[in-house]
Amino acid sequence: MFVKICGITNRDDAFAAVDAGARALGFIFYSRSPRAATPEALEPWIEELPAEVWRVGVYVNESPATIIEISTRLHLDIAQLHGSETPDVYPRGIRVWKAIRVNGTLSAITGDHEAVLLDGPGSGQTFDWNIAATVSQPVILAGGLTPDNIRAAIEKTQPWGVDTASGVERSPGYKDRERMKMFIKAALRS
Repeated sequence: MFVKICGITNRDDAFAAVDAGARALGFIFYSRSPRAATPEALEPWIEELPAEVWRVGVYVNESPATIIEISTRLHLDIAQLHGSETPDVYPRGIRVWKAIRVNGTLSAITGDHEAVLLDGPGSGQTFDWNIAATVSQPVILAGGLTPDNIRAAIEKTQPWGVDTASGVERSPGYKDRERMKMFIKAALRS
């Protein structure tokens, strides 16, 4: 199991997350997000990240061409798609994680993606974790995860990975180093 810290907007937070044990970092390329990043802001330092840390670009209904351009420019490993994208418009040549907002039940999930990221119905909101057991593909659990509930979430769902953004912030786009450490330590505790 791995931990992804999402909504990284600056070098200091990125390296604090890596130092605490994060295996993946999420960079949101959606201008309406309070955690939005730009390729120009990330480019001066993103190559300094250790090679074993996955760099995940997060997109909402972005064109495949733009996703590939940003991914190539920043050497991203994964495209996490948070909009209404269907498999026929997934970008080619990059790993894809398809995010699904869970509002009650879950419809059948199909497509050529490496994993499904199950997110809460709104920013910082959890969902019924029992739903994760109905997914046959690798699951990344997200949505309202904090240092206080991450162990219970993992024990209930046994996910491939976990993801948090607002659950470890001091303000949108800026991480609380102590909460990040607590989250990662609790998540990786066997």
